[in-house]
Amino acid sequence: MVYQATEVPPPHSDLPPDNPPGKSPRIKLRDGRYLAYREQGVAKNKSKYNIVLVHGFGSSKEMNFLAPQMMIEELGIYFLLYDRAGYGESDPNPRRSVKSEALDIQELADQLEIGSKFYVIGVSMGSYPIWSCLKYIPNRLAGAALIVPVVNYNWPSLPKRLIREDYRRNLVRWTYWFAKYAPGILHWWVTQKWIPSTSVLEKNPAFFNTHDIEVLKKIPGFPMLSQESIRQRDVFDTLRHDFMVAFGDWEFDPVELSNPFPQNESSVHIWQGYEDKVVPFQLQRCISKKLPWIQYHEVPEGGHLIVHYTGLCEAVLRALLLREEPLTLDQIHP
Repeated sequence: MVYQATEVPPPHSDLPPDNPPGKSPRIKLRDGRYLAYREQGVAKNKSKYNIVLVHGFGSSKEMNFLAPQMMIEELGIYFLLYDRAGYGESDPNPRRSVKSEALDIQELADQLEIGSKFYVIGVSMGSYPIWSCLKYIPNRLAGAALIVPVVNYNWPSLPKRLIREDYRRNLVRWTYWFAKYAPGILHWWVTQKWIPSTSVLEKNPAFFNTHDIEVLKKIPGFPMLSQESIRQRDVFDTLRHDFMVAFGDWEFDPVELSNPFPQNESSVHIWQGYEDKVVPFQLQRCISKKLPWIQYHEVPEGGHLIVHYTGLCEAVLRALLLREEPLTLDQIHP
């Protein structure tokens, strides 16, 4: 009976066994895994700025980054997006870790020859690979931006007074426990239909403010987080492993990191929504104060989906690449 409770339904696939998945270009990593990627912006051989974009939880390399096309062409920006391990058309990594995320980015950059230094931008759960880059490959970075980055409640530097009463901490703690020790029960819980507010992750108002809800009316949403998708074992396992790495025990605490640009030759940025229901702004402010070399930007009425707000992506690029002061943040809106 215990075995049944922790088992997950087998993966569903419409592809014949010998048919390779997807049509996107892929690279083969040293460990034999394949990583799928997508290129956007100007041609690589004509670019002035090369940026690796890292998607978040339940997303993929098809994520939208709404930078103005005229700006991309004028500045000569090349974007490299990829499916993180297990997502989209990339192979899962059974040894996934915080460090492996940075090493995947480094190997992708090397095989595609985008230069000895490049920029990285991570969104939400895609931000922990950016912390990993700052830790393990800082010499490869030309600059970095973290947009609504997730916060790991296990980081020793977080003041207990800030996290003790945070309901998200207990939610993360219990989800992590079930993900590790009883994945079958967790799978049943997130796909059952009795309590829609807990089973439908895709457009749950518990995680999104009113502006985010407006955004969700205009974008495809997060199909990977739908009940139909999560019922598939491979999808569920990818999400589960990603969650466990992001919120598990790390080999380092981000506030112990050194400034990768001690001569002020570039910069690192955090962008946060004041009304974010997934990551509290108080924790981001705390981290930024402990790391004064990080430039902190807070969108007054922003939720967790500020990357989709008008003006946000342009502001991120101008601050990161041109070191310009961002637009008045209250002008950034859905």
